[in-house]
Amino acid sequence: MNLLILQVGTNLTDLLLQKKITIRELGGCMGPIWASYYGDCRAVLFVIDASNPTQISSSCVQLLSLLSAEQLAAVPVLIVFNKIDLPCYMSLLEMKSLFRIQDMVSCATQPITVMETSARDGTGLPEVLRWFQSTLKDAS
Repeated sequence: MNLLILQVGTNLTDLLLQKKITIRELGGCMGPIWASYYGDCRAVLFVIDASNPTQISSSCVQLLSLLSAEQLAAVPVLIVFNKIDLPCYMSLLEMKSLFRIQDMVSCATQPITVMETSARDGTGLPEVLRWFQSTLKDAS
């Protein structure tokens, strides 16, 4: 049985890497108020459900809005295509094509990295942590 829990509202999580970092999780439905949290942001982790093609267009619009925000012009962005463990997921190649990732990367002012993960089985999560460590070390 698959259980889908939509993120509504905001959650704070402290993560201890080389130092403590606070992660603020904002659900997609909170998109209209995301900008109020940009001021203290040192990195962006944008997670997309790779198993849900019906959300692709809204995720793309939200991502483009985030990338064009003046406050985030120099903030590193990690785009994560999650749920690659599900049989209905779209491949990284398909997702990059649908999102026109190459165009985003070439037009963006901030550095963009793309990864795929499965939060359920842990695939790709060590790479996400390494990205955070490297990115936040460079930003110090």
